[in-house]
Amino acid sequence: SPRWMLSLKNSMIIGVSATILSMVLGTLASLGLAQWKSKFKPLVLAIVLSPVVVPGVITAVGLYFFFAPLGLTGSYSGLILAHTALCTPFVVITVSATLQSFDMNLSRAAASLGATPMVGFRRVILPLILPGLASGALFAFATSFDEVVIVLFMAGPEQRTLPREMFAGIRENISPTITAVAVVLTIISVILLASMELLRRRNERLKGNPHG
Repeated sequence: SPRWMLSLKNSMIIGVSATILSMVLGTLASLGLAQWKSKFKPLVLAIVLSPVVVPGVITAVGLYFFFAPLGLTGSYSGLILAHTALCTPFVVITVSATLQSFDMNLSRAAASLGATPMVGFRRVILPLILPGLASGALFAFATSFDEVVIVLFMAGPEQRTLPREMFAGIRENISPTITAVAVVLTIISVILLASMELLRRRNERLKGNPHG
């Protein structure tokens, strides 16, 4: 029905947008934290990762009271920013794990050969951290696509996502549509897990054969 198709469209728009933003922010944060030597680094890292630790209801309430005076509740922009805050920690975790085995001397060597910071990142750093970045992007998309608590607090009638529509359908009446949507979500989850497993195997092959 048009209602369910609109919910699926909203989930895809918000999920893809939040994933892209979290990839950019998470990668920048990971690179900065990897090179930053300070006693405040654990505190900053804890703040960055706090959306993963803090219960979802508390995060949703905090985001609502923060975004409401800015007029961002009931809008796509507000939902995308809220989901980005929720998804970014997953990118930070996976990219930071990849950077543990990354030799920063490679980027310094690129700079000594005349590469600009952007060229050095694109030609040297990005290819090596790409498996971690891709895994983080998959986790981020899955988190955004499955999120319902923040949507309950912040979404308007036009921003109802698929999990929000399922929640309303279960509460109001049980229909075969909910079962069909659950099957679709299960298939999407299996595809994401299979993609992460393929990325993991590819990363192991690259580590075992760096010239391959």
